[in-house]
Amino acid sequence: MAHLLDTKTSTFLALLGNGHRFRVPPFQRDYAWEEEQWEDLWADLNELRAAAGRPGSAEKHYMGSIVLESSSEEESKIIDGQQRLATLSIFVLAVIDRLEILGGSENLERAKELRARFIGDKDAASLVERPKLSLNSNDDAFFQDNVARRKPPKNLRGLSRSNRLLWDCFRYFCKILEKDALLKDGQALASLVSNIAGRGLQFIVIAVDDSLSAYTVFETLNARGLELSTTDLLKNYLFSLVKVPSDFQVLERRWQTHIGVVKQERFPEFLRFHLLCEEPRIRAQQLFKKLRARVRSGEDALALIDALHDRAELFAALGDASHSLWIDRRPCVPHVRTLLLFRATQITPLVFAAFEKLDEAAFARVLEMLVVITFRWSVVGGLNPNDLGVAYSEAAQALLAGKVRSAKGVFDLLQGIYVEDAKFERDFTFHRIVTNGANKKLAKYILGKIEGSLNEREFAEDDPATIEHVLPENPGGGWAIPAERHRDALFRLGNLTLLERGANKDAGNAPFLEKRERFLASTYAVTRELAERAPEEWGLAQIDARQERLARLAVALWRVDFR
Repeated sequence: MAHLLDTKTSTFLALLGNGHRFRVPPFQRDYAWEEEQWEDLWADLNELRAAAGRPGSAEKHYMGSIVLESSSEEESKIIDGQQRLATLSIFVLAVIDRLEILGGSENLERAKELRARFIGDKDAASLVERPKLSLNSNDDAFFQDNVARRKPPKNLRGLSRSNRLLWDCFRYFCKILEKDALLKDGQALASLVSNIAGRGLQFIVIAVDDSLSAYTVFETLNARGLELSTTDLLKNYLFSLVKVPSDFQVLERRWQTHIGVVKQERFPEFLRFHLLCEEPRIRAQQLFKKLRARVRSGEDALALIDALHDRAELFAALGDASHSLWIDRRPCVPHVRTLLLFRATQITPLVFAAFEKLDEAAFARVLEMLVVITFRWSVVGGLNPNDLGVAYSEAAQALLAGKVRSAKGVFDLLQGIYVEDAKFERDFTFHRIVTNGANKKLAKYILGKIEGSLNEREFAEDDPATIEHVLPENPGGGWAIPAERHRDALFRLGNLTLLERGANKDAGNAPFLEKRERFLASTYAVTRELAERAPEEWGLAQIDARQERLARLAVALWRVDFR
């Protein structure tokens, strides 16, 4: 934060009442607040108004942080905080409108003073009003020409969503003020702006001198409301580089296409994985800095958007096993579904590269390989999944550079993160799964994979099997497991099996010998085998023995073998 200029506390009155002007960058996010946020603001003002009536009260309400980038001594760009400043300005306009409706020389004078202080003052030479707040390229014309002048639009239905929200916000506050019994005179209305909102609402104002500092500050904030997102900041920078109108139109069109595919909230993640195909270590906090170092002109911005275009659909498809991209690549679907279950996002750069450089069969083999590596490393081994990122990035670079040309070549590069058989078997022997939420699907996946090998057929994803705890969560008497060991034993993989829904319900908390009869009648081989190998009782020794047996099977099932 070497470029941080100033951090201070400021009231709403001091912020807009000191002659300084604020401008939202042209390509920043449109106005997005809705009635929920307007209601919250009105509730805050009411709390301040109630506190003002108490003797000796000097209550303040904190409105969060505003990040500003200095453009000149007279003007700042709003990097974060435009939604709040725009809404408060509209609230002031609603008060001005109400004062003019009440009429009378004093109220008109109050309206004039509030407008000059919070909305805009007139240039002494031209007598043209200079706005205190200017919005982005999509919203500013409507804000200045309609909202600031309180001029109803001729075609409300024809407005863009953000323009309509601006007008709806103005109408919301106009109706609130009209109904408030305590605001029937001009003095109370003017005081609501000057004293209650003006002096009672406080902001932390962070002023920086360049966009890189603004981004760094923004990443540390958790300000209230629908504030500027990381995607907005990245977009602002890219669009600021384009100077030719025709190039801008191309960039805007392609940008909208990307956002429609990868979604606004996931664009930074997408961009980071794209860059990781060229550089192995990029933290999320470094993304803006890396982008700025790589993209310095409008031509660079257009080239980046073109490169992203080729990967956007694949990125979206990695988050959706039913995506249309997989229709002609059916062998990939179970692997994509499993990687989603594992939440294996670090694989993305390598998947980008494999998709572009390998044929369909080799690509599917890479996905299968990534399932095994993730299962051994993260799911069972409990090792840090972030440690996989560098290996995947380096493998992606090797593929893209033509240094490897096959699935086996990729696997050779990943040997360092492939957990060896002996360690994997040990890890599996002691693995536990607390079967709640998504972990139920994980337990079913593991047991289903083993079931498929014992039955010599594929275990269907939609199989109606339920997860049965042989040792139940609430055991009665007759179980050969000490109470103090119960919790640990309950979620061991050796204690879990597959069972038909009706049989599971019937088994309940029954003693083991009663459960055993249902297990023997099960259609699931993994469950019948359990009953056959433990004919008399179910205790720690039986759980250990079964889990060792499952571990030996697992080594063969989750293995990458190019022999």
